[in-house]
Amino acid sequence: MSDAINPPQIRHMATLWTLTDYGDADGEWSIDRKLVEIKNAGFDGFLGRVPVVTAEHVQQYGLLFAATVDIGEAAEVEPKLQAIREVGAVCVNVQMLDHDTPTDEAITRARQVMETAGRLEMDVAVEVHRDTCTETPEKAYALAEGFEKAEGRPLKMTWDFSHPAIIKHLSPPYWDRLAERVDLIQLAQQFHFRPFNGHHCQIPALGHDGEFTPEFLDWLEFAERLIEVWLQAATPGREMFVCPEQGAMGYTLSVFPDRWKDVQSIRGEVERVWQKHIKNWTPPQ
Repeated sequence: MSDAINPPQIRHMATLWTLTDYGDADGEWSIDRKLVEIKNAGFDGFLGRVPVVTAEHVQQYGLLFAATVDIGEAAEVEPKLQAIREVGAVCVNVQMLDHDTPTDEAITRARQVMETAGRLEMDVAVEVHRDTCTETPEKAYALAEGFEKAEGRPLKMTWDFSHPAIIKHLSPPYWDRLAERVDLIQLAQQFHFRPFNGHHCQIPALGHDGEFTPEFLDWLEFAERLIEVWLQAATPGREMFVCPEQGAMGYTLSVFPDRWKDVQSIRGEVERVWQKHIKNWTPPQ
């Protein structure tokens, strides 16, 4: 790799959601305490929502901020994106509309979101996520195809493959069934790396013996393939924002290990895989 070429970068992002219910005798940790934990653990940035996250949080801790926002009505689009812009988010993840929203309506809203993002010079993507207009793979790809037909350009999406994996009840290896649109994976910048299998959208990385679980290792093969394919099309200086997500509030079971330790172990394995493949990266021709 030439020293004159600026290679792609991976940005490891922790979500505040993982630290839900973490605290001490004084109660749940404050946002500030959670950001200190994230910074001390070596993450580049964090995921959260405005107005819980403020510009002061972003400025004080020197962490990259990736915002998540719900968007439904057309009237919400510009005010919500403008508020996020003022806080200083480097990218925005939109969870859009509802599970029963017709595709035509979803296409219209996606066009509004992306037009507004362009005017505000913001990096915005629509997430593949439960209880939204992208709840199933069929709906997600119909939205992408409709947007591309209307706009003449592909739709930037945030990929959380845990959702389509459980809808399809997949067995490993997962790649062939989940990577239907490699071009959209390569276009994307935001990825939620929550370990999954075909029946659980969240599985523990670490067992109670401290070793990686077999299910996590199956998932890691998928994550490595994704990183490898993304790098094949990555131009100099591109950034890949990766969140090793282990969520609270119904996503975890009582027998799961410590979520925060799990997230840090996932991050370590993702970094190892990244380093394995970035050394062979060359700019696409």
